[in-house]
Amino acid sequence: MSTRLERIEAMLVDEPHDSFLRYSLALELRNAGRNEESLQRLSELTKDDPPHISAFFMAAQQLVELDRVAEARTYLREGIEQARAQGDSHAAAEMSEYLSTLGEFGE
Repeated sequence: MSTRLERIEAMLVDEPHDSFLRYSLALELRNAGRNEESLQRLSELTKDDPPHISAFFMAAQQLVELDRVAEARTYLREGIEQARAQGDSHAAAEMSEYLSTLGEFGE
């Protein structure tokens, strides 16, 4: 019996540009504790045209968990800008709110 991660990877063979599958893979990698691979996949999604907005927020949250707050702030600022450019005010507001909470954490 294959794992969820293996099933997603298999589907990506047929649909390598499917952003939902690519995002799902990043989440599964995170769940498996493969943080650097997950962050790499999320980073790739932020460079799509148009960028995958959720990837900015997920990368930032993961980076905060890894005590990489400065990197998280960068993702959030870029994500807010992209969300606004794509007319996604809800995502922009969510990321702005999360960014404001990071003032409590280290530089």
